[in-house]
Amino acid sequence: MKKLADIGLIGLAVMGENLALNMEINGYTVAVYNRTVQGIEEGVVAKFIEGRGKEKNFIGNSDLKLFVESIERPRKIMMMIRAGQAVDDQIDLLLPYLDQGDILIDGGNSHFPDTSRRTKYLESKGFLFIGTGVSGGEEGALNGPSIMPGGSVQAWPQVKEIFQAISAKIDGDVPCCGWVGENGAGHFVKMVHNGIEYGDMQLICEVYQIMKDVLNLSSKQMHEIFRQWNMGDLGSYLIEITSEILKVDDIDGLPLVDKILDSAGQKGTGKWTGITAFDLGVPLTLIAEAVYARCLSSMKEERTFASKIYQKKNLANIVDIDSIINDLKDALYASKIISYAQGYQLMREAAKEFNWNLNYGGIATMWRGGCIIRSVFLSKINEAFEENPQLPNLLLAPFFIEKLNQSVDGWRRLIVLGIQHGIPVPALSSALAYFDGYRTENLPASLLQAQRDYFGAHTYERKDAPRGKFFHTNWTGEGGKTVSGSYNL
Repeated sequence: MKKLADIGLIGLAVMGENLALNMEINGYTVAVYNRTVQGIEEGVVAKFIEGRGKEKNFIGNSDLKLFVESIERPRKIMMMIRAGQAVDDQIDLLLPYLDQGDILIDGGNSHFPDTSRRTKYLESKGFLFIGTGVSGGEEGALNGPSIMPGGSVQAWPQVKEIFQAISAKIDGDVPCCGWVGENGAGHFVKMVHNGIEYGDMQLICEVYQIMKDVLNLSSKQMHEIFRQWNMGDLGSYLIEITSEILKVDDIDGLPLVDKILDSAGQKGTGKWTGITAFDLGVPLTLIAEAVYARCLSSMKEERTFASKIYQKKNLANIVDIDSIINDLKDALYASKIISYAQGYQLMREAAKEFNWNLNYGGIATMWRGGCIIRSVFLSKINEAFEENPQLPNLLLAPFFIEKLNQSVDGWRRLIVLGIQHGIPVPALSSALAYFDGYRTENLPASLLQAQRDYFGAHTYERKDAPRGKFFHTNWTGEGGKTVSGSYNL
């Protein structure tokens, strides 16, 4: 074993432990430390060194100073700890032991403004900082995750080899890791990834509920449908695990999924995505509805009470099940296109706002392996941006135009079916509403602008005048000529 480690890792929970093992498997000596350890003989570090890390290239320390000193300079120290104040506290504890040029890396789900702030703070003190998204869960962390680093540009060449070595690989040896951008860009892209993940999961759940409550399919039948879908255009990690989940029975032989309480948890990244979309003026409707759906699911007791008041009508049994399954597939695929289109629009607006030079095709490549939203679908996004790097919206790429035109009729029929049977389809229907709004030349916002001008003298633009020229009408004949300032938030 080397006397000094190639990299240090703080935080030996599920993700940290597996990332450390991944690094060691790829030939690196790793120093490990855990914040809660009181003594190496009895703490988390000792258990790891004597357990999964036994007789491998790890240097364990329960003392932070000794941990830092065990890492080769310039030091690279990766924190896999809970986002928020804990990261700032850990940074403050580390600073007294660091040398100029050392690199701190935050691999947790930090909010991108925090990463931008920490980058500026550490650079001002002569250190470098990377905030990186890491996606793939426990399995990905061990076998190859998707890694999305951003922060101090000078730090990237020093961590590139390690990061790309431990990341997932596609097409043989293409790493699912590349430099994203300055400041909080890496964590921003990870946030959008998680928002799309929220959307994908909600879309699958809405399709599942129609299969279960409208078509009355068994879990085993649904398992087979998702298994078949996973071999085609919808092939993805989330479709794959949905198929696997649906074939698992509880000890009584009944489907385990039916025993799980229908109250969803969330850790905040979906909410951050929605709030950022509001701030940047991007219509991120599908992901927002996915977040709201989780919030609604948590109201279990109220929903149970309301279900006894508002009874659902029994409709005639479905006869042509195969046709509806095809519509489900079309609706799921089309809505998935909308989810990614909205996510990419958000990244485009953020790049303008924060002066980032994002590689949109490269981001799709990072997401093709290792991460939770990995799918065959992402290769088509990469191709779209390779063909046109300035593509304003995925809905304008030839491949997706063709797919949406093929899917839209089944998509509409499926949403009508859900509404008729009282099945909530917020993500599927909001995706269709966005599509219809995006392809509509004349929206009723003309009336909305007239209303704003009527009650607040907010002015409006005219179709027969140049953009940027504003008008006001004295709608009642009693108002004055004074107008409100013309601006958009």
